[in-house]
Amino acid sequence: MRKNQGKIFSVAPMMDWTDRHCRMLHRQLSARALLYTEMLTTGAILHGDRERLLAFDDREHPVALQLGGSEPAELAAAARIGEAEGYDEINLNVGCPSDRVQSGRFGACLMREPELVAEGMAAILAAVKVPATVKCRIGVDDQDPEASLFTLVDLCAQAGVRRFIVHARMAWLQGLSPKENRDVPPLDYPLVWRLKRERPDLVIDINGGIADLDAAEAQLGQVDGVMLGRAAYHTPAILGEIDARFFGEGAPVGEAEAIERYRPYMARQLEGGTHLAAMTRHMLGLFHGRPGARAWRRILTVEGVKPGAGLEVVDRALAAMSGVEEQRLARGLEAGEAA
Repeated sequence: MRKNQGKIFSVAPMMDWTDRHCRMLHRQLSARALLYTEMLTTGAILHGDRERLLAFDDREHPVALQLGGSEPAELAAAARIGEAEGYDEINLNVGCPSDRVQSGRFGACLMREPELVAEGMAAILAAVKVPATVKCRIGVDDQDPEASLFTLVDLCAQAGVRRFIVHARMAWLQGLSPKENRDVPPLDYPLVWRLKRERPDLVIDINGGIADLDAAEAQLGQVDGVMLGRAAYHTPAILGEIDARFFGEGAPVGEAEAIERYRPYMARQLEGGTHLAAMTRHMLGLFHGRPGARAWRRILTVEGVKPGAGLEVVDRALAAMSGVEEQRLARGLEAGEAA
């Protein structure tokens, strides 16, 4: 029996980061991780370039669509479209603190309108057969986090929602930027753990400040799942350990192996007119902390943006990595001989 059977690992929806190219790279590292789109507003889905916004590769599964919105009928319509496009889950964003999101009456400001969130989730659940979930904060501004979190969860559970992803921080809608809201408000993991203990029939995932897989494993003793955010994006190699370490499936996937798996996708995208940098920008942190990582980033950043850049840029960056490693080993041998 797998030691984490039934547990959930996911990569957070992150604006400007978790596009289809990023998700496809992450999928090469883990078959198990649940991937999320960037937040897409109901207005964009209903009235925008649907093919461009919702397109994804079949090999991304399982992949969830995150919606931003608050009008129940529009949420239902957008969810129905997402399901028809093949997404495995529809998620509602009740956590983003940006001014633009607040002005549209969605994101974290909806923590103040739990009845409206529940109404929207009821509409989504009535519209689709795939799971519908909520990603929220523990509260905003001067709210009592215990009251705000439990009220939101209970009302949505009454509407039929069974899974919640909780970013274990308050969001301060006045005085802090979205970036500061990811770091400044203190984390309150115990409140999320308590939510799980007191609502054992619900599936509770935790998000926020989880920097590595040791920290993720510790969380799994308290909740049902872990959502990794910036750690997964800036150091994506950690995703290569998830399947083997937590689910007993195969061996860890190394960086070079992930790149080799990703190459056919990159080649197809290049043939279709996608710029190399649109894909390689998500690979910059792949060798984080390794000898040659700086050379890897420099070549991808400088060469990858040039017109006509192709896979030869990735090959040069890999060769530079190998050269630095060989030099390091050579210096180690020379030091050993001198001793």
